[in-house]
Amino acid sequence: MNKKPRRRDEQMTAIKAIQKKLLGKKLSYREIYAIMDEIAQERLTDILTTYFVASSFREGYSPQELYFFTRAMVETGNQLKFKGIVADKHSVGGIAGTRTTMIIVPIVAAAGFRIPKISSRAITSPAGTADVMGSIAKVEFTPREIEKIVGKIGGCIAWNGKLGIAPADDIIIRVEEPLGFESFDKIIISVMAKKVATGATHLALDLPYGKTAKIRHFADAEKVAKKFENLARRFKIKTAIDINEMLEPAGRGIGPILEARDVLYVLEQDKDRPLRLEAKAVRLAGMLLNLCYKDSKKKPLTGSGEEEARRLLESGAALKKFREIVGAQDGDSDIASGSLRLSAFKKELISSVSGKIKDINNYNLNTIAKILGSPNDYKAGIYLLKKLDHEVDKNETMMILYSSDKYRLKEAEVTIKNLPIFKIEN
Repeated sequence: MNKKPRRRDEQMTAIKAIQKKLLGKKLSYREIYAIMDEIAQERLTDILTTYFVASSFREGYSPQELYFFTRAMVETGNQLKFKGIVADKHSVGGIAGTRTTMIIVPIVAAAGFRIPKISSRAITSPAGTADVMGSIAKVEFTPREIEKIVGKIGGCIAWNGKLGIAPADDIIIRVEEPLGFESFDKIIISVMAKKVATGATHLALDLPYGKTAKIRHFADAEKVAKKFENLARRFKIKTAIDINEMLEPAGRGIGPILEARDVLYVLEQDKDRPLRLEAKAVRLAGMLLNLCYKDSKKKPLTGSGEEEARRLLESGAALKKFREIVGAQDGDSDIASGSLRLSAFKKELISSVSGKIKDINNYNLNTIAKILGSPNDYKAGIYLLKKLDHEVDKNETMMILYSSDKYRLKEAEVTIKNLPIFKIEN
């Protein structure tokens, strides 16, 4: 009898809290929990949720509010339970074609640590980790299925959508996606809530910055890192943070299948693999292994975590583990880069001048990839044959566009003339 009035009271608490936050006032845990619960239960309209999202852009959140929002986001959803050390890695992202997670997870799992990686779909980029993994394997599981896979294989790369982990986050992401941007504080809450809910104890965090990244300046990256460190400490998560400048994709593929192929090139140690992607993945995996080994009962490392990560990669142990993970997620357990099918419709774009590539516009790169159909069209995207500081000859092929829709392919070809990706200087 009392359920409906109580729900109305909670909804009014949430609405008043949103109004309060829009005025720049601080919120209590009860107010924050009410907002998260109403969003998680889909009892707030998209308009009210949008107002809430907008509220974080004025003054952001205090350290206490960051903690309250993260805790409330966790407590209004499901949680995974694992024993012992639980490793995780996250990148704030913003630069397409840098799919390090799918290399790091099998490296860390091959070292004998649990690493249940729960990822989101694309928000501002042409593909998120869940989109890339989803192009080669199943990514939707129940919490118990995830626990079973990780218990048997050591790792997974799954989508949060059906897990019910921090459910308010996916609804907020849905609201944010048309805007194409997130606030720093919202990113911090989103990341940490998923880590807490999946039981992470040790975390490697990638904070890229650059003029076309989510975080543009080093000083901002340092501020974000400090907030992450403080929040992680409150949830007893040991964290290693890598602040690094990124001006272009670390890989060459932009779009789900093309990025999956880059991952496999690295895991297979193919002679044409993207070395910058490999170096970044090995560095982050090494940071995570250093953290995990320090607190484990395993035999101590004879070298650094990075050296161990490279050994696991070069020995083929990481590739073997990746195939086990793909197989456990209903994909091809014998998957190889050569087995991935690309779109039948493609267009090679050539340079009209000779010179050196001085700049890559990552915003335009994202826009063109989305016009091609990425991430919904797994086979759509861009393959970069040239990158920063590469010499280019006139009439040399610079990139290849892919789409399952020939009309989208044509539209992208026309658009790129007005939104150039490369800046070439003689």
